[in-house]
Amino acid sequence: MSDAIYPSLRDRAVLITGGASGIGASLVEHFVRQGARVAFLDRAAEAGEALVSRLAEDGPRPLFFPCDLRDIAALREAVGRAHTGLGDISVLVNNAAHDERHAWEDVTVEYWDDRIAVNLRHQFFAIQAVAPMMRRLGGGSIVNFGSTSWHIGQGGMPGYTSSKAAIEGLTRSFARDLGPDRIRVNCVLPGWIMTERQMSLWLTPEADAERARAQCLKERIYPADVARLALWLAADDSRMCTNETWTVDGGWT
Repeated sequence: MSDAIYPSLRDRAVLITGGASGIGASLVEHFVRQGARVAFLDRAAEAGEALVSRLAEDGPRPLFFPCDLRDIAALREAVGRAHTGLGDISVLVNNAAHDERHAWEDVTVEYWDDRIAVNLRHQFFAIQAVAPMMRRLGGGSIVNFGSTSWHIGQGGMPGYTSSKAAIEGLTRSFARDLGPDRIRVNCVLPGWIMTERQMSLWLTPEADAERARAQCLKERIYPADVARLALWLAADDSRMCTNETWTVDGGWT
C-alpha cells in the first residue's frame, strides 16, 4: 500500500514520545518519509539509536533523545533539546505508554502512581511545554494516543485503562483551551495493533480468532495503519478537525 503525501508536513517540526518501537517507531518512520523534521523521545536508548540509523536515508535524519518520561524535569529538558535542534515544534504526538498487566488486588499506591506517570501524566506536561511554541507559530496539531481497551471493557490492567480513559478528557479540555490559538487537539484510539510485543506476548490462535470475531473488518491491524491516521491529523488537510476521538480498530468498538 502506498502512502498519501501531505505537502504541509514537509519541513514541519514534529515531536513524538515513545518513538523507539511499536506504533511509535512507525510514527517516526512515516513522518520522516513525509519530509518532516522529527525528534523522538524514549527510554530505550539502543532501540532509538537503531531506528535513527535505519531511517538515515529515508528523509531528514531524525533526532533521538533518551528520556524516561516519568521524570518531568527530564522530559522538559528533552523538549528543550528538540527545540534547539528543530526550532518551534508544530506537531506533538503523545504516543508513549505501557500496557503492563496487573491484578487490582496487588496494586500499591506506589505502583498506581507509576502507572499514571507512565501512561498519562507526561502527556499533559509535554503539551504544556510545546503549546507556547505552537502559539508563536500561529497554530499546531497535538495528537494524543488513548486506547479502545477501556471502551471494550478490558480488565486486568486498571492503571492503564484508567489512564487511557483520562486522555480523552485531557484532549477535550486542551482542544477548548488552545483552539483560540489555532492549535488542534485530537485523540487516536488504537485497537489491537500487531506490534512485535503484542504478537510475542498475547497473539495466540484463540485470541486471534476472538479478534477476528469482534472486528467488522477481519484483517489484522498494524502500526502503519495508525501512523497514516496521525499523518492526516498532523497535516493541514485536517485543519478544522479538533476535539475528536479517531478509532483504528477494524470496527471492534
